[in-house]
Order: sequence, then structure tokens, then C-alpha cells
Amino acid sequence: MTDHAIITGASRGIGQALAARFRKEGWGVLSLARQPSHVPGVVDLGVDLGSGDWEPRVEAALRDTVGQARGHRVSLVHNAAIYDHDDALALTAAQLRRVLEVNVVAPAVLNRLTRPYLGDGSSILYVGSTLSEKAVKGNASYVTSKHALVGLMRSTCQDLAGTRIHTACVCPGFTDTEMLREHLGDDAKRAAVISAKSTFGRLITPDEIANVLYFCATTPTVNGAVLHANLGQVET
Repeated sequence: MTDHAIITGASRGIGQALAARFRKEGWGVLSLARQPSHVPGVVDLGVDLGSGDWEPRVEAALRDTVGQARGHRVSLVHNAAIYDHDDALALTAAQLRRVLEVNVVAPAVLNRLTRPYLGDGSSILYVGSTLSEKAVKGNASYVTSKHALVGLMRSTCQDLAGTRIHTACVCPGFTDTEMLREHLGDDAKRAAVISAKSTFGRLITPDEIANVLYFCATTPTVNGAVLHANLGQVET
């Protein structure tokens, strides 16, 4: 039996890098994503967390994988997210519900489904954002959801008091992921501006954030913490 990680959105970017890191350390990994992770040894379950029919399949997958690891550490990592361009004064109910369903509701549901398998030393980790504690123009639903994720993590910490299970929210800065590249498009000038927003003058790599998350998974003293991993954000 081995320790086991459950990662949402492990088909690319930070989630994929984290799946590889857990596997390197000998953990079993269950990926919950629409596409496969392409990481050797990972069990891929194709699910759309924005749909309403994924719970029974995830419950079965948890029994078949994590259910065999009782007595070992289990780390649930909420990484999947929708990033939309929208305006707080023009946002429709449907737009907001779509983003919240994946970014906030799915993590809460997964906490409930996974709780029976979380023993001593286990963890529930949330991938937030610099926008978990600030806002920028044109990202209302994403900003709202990432603020809510911090609240969910803090509630998780309090509700797990005395269980020897810990939680934390890691807030990456500008990371060189497919999501960011899709956001920037082919605008090289804009990409240079984004890179200059860290004191190191570069983007963060997914592997760097994966290292922070793995540290959190194995370090109970971070319980309840919001950790900013942004290479030193340049504030203007």
C-alpha cells in the first residue's frame, strides 16, 4: 500500500506537474480531469466537474484506488479551475454559476466524498491565485471564486480541528501554463509585461508550484495557511 493523491485538473499545467511530482515520490495518483494526464502510473478518470453527473463515478474510483490505501496518507488537491473574462457589472447568473460550479462547488463536494479516506497525516490542498486576495479588471467570476476558495480552506481548517488532517491554500503568481498562454494569446509584448511583474523578471514554472504543493502535502505545520508563491509580485 502507498500514500495516495487525488488531483483535479491534472491533464496539464500545475496539476500535471504535481501528478508527476507525487509519482516521483512513490505516491499513487488519481487524476480527475476531462483529458488524460499522460503521466506514467497515474490513474486517469475522465470527468467534467462542471456537469451534474460526476459524483457516482468519482465515488467508485475512490473506492477502487484510495480505498485500498487505508492507514496511509491521502492528499486531495483542488487544482481545476475555469478562468473567464467577464465584468462584475455585466455578469449573468449563468456565467457566475458555471465558474463557481468548478472552482468552488466541486471542491466542496470532493471534500465530502474523500473525507472517509483521510487518515492521520492526510491533507486537503487548494490552488488559489494572486487574485485570491486582490482583483483586476475583467475577471470578476474568477476573482470571486478564488476569494471563496480561501474561505473554504479556512473553514476546512476549523472543521478538521483535532483530526490530524491539515489544509492550506497555495496562491501561485504568473505561471507558465497553458491557461496563461491562452489568456495572453500571441501578444509577445503583453507576455513580456506579465513576466516583468515578478521581482525575478520571469514566469514561474509549473514544477516550482508543484514543489510548493508537495511541501504542503507533507508538512502539517502549514495548516490553515495561505501561501503566496509568486517570485515576489511587483506592485505598481
